[in-house]
Amino acid sequence: MEKRRDFIKTSLLGTAGLAIGGMGFSAKSYASILGANDRVNIAVIGINGRGMAHINAWCKLKENKNVQLTTLCDVHEELLPSRVKTVKDKIGVSPKTAYDMRKVFDDKDIQAVSIAMPNFWHALGTVWACQAGKHVYCEKPAMHNIWEGRKMIEAARKYNRIVQVGFQNRSIANVMEAIKFLHDGGIGKVFMARGLCIKPRNSFGIAPDSQPPASLHYDLWLGPVTWRPYNEKKDLYNWHWFWDTGNGDTGNQGPHQFDIARWGLNKNEHPVSIHSTGGLYGWGA
Repeated sequence: MEKRRDFIKTSLLGTAGLAIGGMGFSAKSYASILGANDRVNIAVIGINGRGMAHINAWCKLKENKNVQLTTLCDVHEELLPSRVKTVKDKIGVSPKTAYDMRKVFDDKDIQAVSIAMPNFWHALGTVWACQAGKHVYCEKPAMHNIWEGRKMIEAARKYNRIVQVGFQNRSIANVMEAIKFLHDGGIGKVFMARGLCIKPRNSFGIAPDSQPPASLHYDLWLGPVTWRPYNEKKDLYNWHWFWDTGNGDTGNQGPHQFDIARWGLNKNEHPVSIHSTGGLYGWGA
């Protein structure tokens, strides 16, 4: 943990309350972007998994919101050609590509970035983006740990940037209607909420450490994480299940369930206490 903090601290020059909403900036936050009546150039950083959802969402906003997806960035360069084709097919323009997000932040033509990198990159990516004058849409969970989240808020406030985190349920009409029903007393006084996620996952197996593929910039992938040998079973998506890089399903699917439960209770303060247990209850290679 200390090494993670040291890495981030050396990058800080110092660092918007988090405006929670769905994919894409809300009408209010969008209107706050300088030049929002003109074209907004955006880059997606992290284009695997949720990154594809970001790509599809921003492409849909080209005509009605004048959003131009100009750049795709990922340390896994093998992903770039197919994603470029997706964008070209959807909006008729091929985006630029980069494998180092710092190149994206250096691009003065980009006003906002959409972050779908692994959890352990959310804080530093957001801080760097704010320092570079970019507005940020970031996937949940907002950060790998609470300390990092506070640094993200400091960055947004210091650099006067909009930072929004992807809690999509906040923008889903039927969920909003259901929450209003609860808050209006539709089922009486709500005294307890349970957030459930029943999502069995297949074993991802085991493998020995190895050399990273030539298309992966492994040092850039690790970033703030203490260096370790590459292992294919700790790479794409599987990083969720290891402490240095992920938060398990508590930080993967959990934010959605916890957010709805807290929202339904109409609790707008921090928890008094938190308790977590878990383990490996089934395994097979």
